[in-house]
Amino acid sequence: MSYNRNMKLIVYSAWWCPDSRVAKQFLDKHSISYTEIDIDKTPGAAEEVIRQTGKRAVPQFVIDGRWVQPYRPGEGFLYEEMSELLGIVDEGAHL
Repeated sequence: MSYNRNMKLIVYSAWWCPDSRVAKQFLDKHSISYTEIDIDKTPGAAEEVIRQTGKRAVPQFVIDGRWVQPYRPGEGFLYEEMSELLGIVDEGAHL
């Protein structure tokens, strides 16, 4: 597996949020480095999420400055969409 290692990824999350845990597990599984911002511990972080997205919803990914919600309420984490967006390539898939 490989991914675009040049991207800058920020994850807005909260310790109490199960979707945040799933998102971070996905990133960790693919060895994708990211900066985590906990909206409950970082002053102004929750307000920034609201300002950018119109709601206090986590997790949020910021990929090279672009805000992306990596899950769909009621459906969960968007594995395929996030794999494509993050450039995750399964190098064995084409064999």
